[in-house]
Amino acid sequence: MALTTGIVGLPNVGKSTLFNAITQAGAESANYPFCTIDPNVGIVDVPDSRLQKLTELVNPKKTVPTHFEFTDIAGIVKGASKGEGLGNQFLSHIRQVDAISHVVRCFDDENITHVSGKVDPIDDIETINLELIFADMDTIEKRIARVEKLARQKDKEASYEFEILSKLKAAFEAEQPARSVELTKEEKKIVQGLHLLTMKPVLYVANVAEEDLLEGGNELVERVRDYAANENAEVIVISAKVESEIAELEGEEKQAFLEELGIEESGLDQLIRAAYNLLGLATYFTAGEQEVRAWTFRQGTKAPQAAGIIHTDFERGFIRAEVVSYEDLVEAGSMGVARENGKVRLEGKEYVVVDGDVIHFRFNV
Repeated sequence: MALTTGIVGLPNVGKSTLFNAITQAGAESANYPFCTIDPNVGIVDVPDSRLQKLTELVNPKKTVPTHFEFTDIAGIVKGASKGEGLGNQFLSHIRQVDAISHVVRCFDDENITHVSGKVDPIDDIETINLELIFADMDTIEKRIARVEKLARQKDKEASYEFEILSKLKAAFEAEQPARSVELTKEEKKIVQGLHLLTMKPVLYVANVAEEDLLEGGNELVERVRDYAANENAEVIVISAKVESEIAELEGEEKQAFLEELGIEESGLDQLIRAAYNLLGLATYFTAGEQEVRAWTFRQGTKAPQAAGIIHTDFERGFIRAEVVSYEDLVEAGSMGVARENGKVRLEGKEYVVVDGDVIHFRFNV
């Protein structure tokens, strides 16, 4: 399932340092604007302790986690919507992602230049949000010019669309993103084809110094939290510098470092999970002697479509699904005992898959 979240922010807020830590892909990082021009794409494992537990129960030949994709998008500056700082190119990269992880600088460091000359996370957020709104306003106005005439001629479809576009335009004029506008499912279908930047779900990533990470943030982070609360958005607090150090460690060495810092899990694991949830994604598992594997699906997916994620033949020839919840399987200790205890269910084509389901699909092609 090729869904991706774009890492955006002003230049020199720590985006590429964070991206390197997430993917260990070696994206270029330097202390000057526009060191990242082409978007770097990295694929990362989704952390899930359930996968390890299932591996212990089943003892398969291999274990395969599910994956998630991050795109590192070059720093945006004021005027990007008008082409400043290669803005049009960068905005087109944002248009191609499904969600936005907005990295905000919440640390002072005289050795790292801030593009506006001061550290002000709210000003940084609003600078980028306004550029995205301006770009969307341009899209809306062009579309309005095409449907307004037909709407005046009482064309029913054009009139319906014109009303929706007018609501969005009013929001943009009030400097509000498209996602803040209440739209019905039908209205969203109309808007979907416009690929509006501000319709994409957002989470804020507050990048702090190591000493502030241990305190859970600082005054600048609190300002970001207050801002995000008004959008019902989540805030993840990380130190990109610390995460780059954690990313070089594995196993017990990594765990010892986390304990030394006094944190339970890395900020990257929190970010990956938050980005995964932001897109309404969930995980089901397949478990057998050959492999235990995690699969990503959209919440609300029915069993045949979930089977199709493995292979199109599974969906085409779907018969039924044998399902046991992760919790029931762990409690039983084995699939055999879970079956004896009546915890393994047979589900048909209308079954909506639930996060944590362990599934064996029956199909015939």
